[in-house]
Amino acid sequence: MVEELVAAGAALVSVGAVYAMAAARVVKQYERGVVLRLGRLRSGVRGPGFTLIVPFVDKLQKVNMQIVTMPVPAQDGITRDNVTVRVDAVIYFKVVSAADAIMRVEDYRFAVSQMAQTSLRSIIGKSELDDLLSNREKLNQGLELMIDSPAVEWGVSIDRVEIKDVSLPETMKRSMARQAEADRERRARVINADAELQASRKLAEAAKEMADTPSALQLRLLQTVVAVAAEKNSTLVLPFPVELLRFLERAQQPTPAAQQPLPSEGQSSPSEGQSASAQQQALLSPQLFAQLQRLLSQSQQPLPEAKEPSSEPERSVPSMPAAGEQSMREQLPPVLESFDPDPEGSKSGQG
Repeated sequence: MVEELVAAGAALVSVGAVYAMAAARVVKQYERGVVLRLGRLRSGVRGPGFTLIVPFVDKLQKVNMQIVTMPVPAQDGITRDNVTVRVDAVIYFKVVSAADAIMRVEDYRFAVSQMAQTSLRSIIGKSELDDLLSNREKLNQGLELMIDSPAVEWGVSIDRVEIKDVSLPETMKRSMARQAEADRERRARVINADAELQASRKLAEAAKEMADTPSALQLRLLQTVVAVAAEKNSTLVLPFPVELLRFLERAQQPTPAAQQPLPSEGQSSPSEGQSASAQQQALLSPQLFAQLQRLLSQSQQPLPEAKEPSSEPERSVPSMPAAGEQSMREQLPPVLESFDPDPEGSKSGQG
């Protein structure tokens, strides 16, 4: 009898141990337990620690409450300004309601992943290329709102969404590189122009000061010579005054039209139908005019008086007969009638 009681007690203890082992569960600190009794959700969510369930009646499902990092595969899309890009992102989320994550969605991880991909394509189509490259914070906030709206019903909270990389076609990269280079060159030219403007203003002020003090200009000239001759060279560069060049240029200008010679008496004046260009070509050159003056002066001089014979041979004064003078005048080019080289001398010669 005693042996039967001992055997029954041992059997009960064994059954109790097996039951305890089947009913015992351990929930970790970062997990929550959802109990389904005969397929029906129990109201209470089991917290972390040791807990018991009814074996073969209750089913305990553990839900991880940690923040999950999930990469979003790269998505191809066309931006609003018709540029093909490839964008990938990463999403951070966590479960805030273990019961909703189990009961409202079959697999909340897969659902969040698909929702992130579709939202990423949508945000690419609504944005421009410049926004994807420079204004990512605003896009991240919009993408987070698009994913978080349906995820709230699943007991999931989106912590943040970050766009990782934006891949552009090679042609677009080259175009952007040329644009950036052109923009930098434009800014460099503007800066150089501004520097030239400021330098010209300072030089103008310096020129005014030097104009008031001529010795300052001489000192500046000597400083320039010292700067040029500082190195060991055999060539010395001296500045040449520009005013001297202007003076020489004015000195080399042709004689005014009022001083050009007129045609002689025996030469006919140009016809009335002659053009202005032909009249300009008929003007005498300064060398020919000088020769003509010498010939006229020699022809108008009186013959030398007879002198006593001497041992030395006499030098006769050259004279030109009237026929020779007339032939010489015929060979000369015609000139304008408005010019008279020697009005008084010619009249006296005629008289």
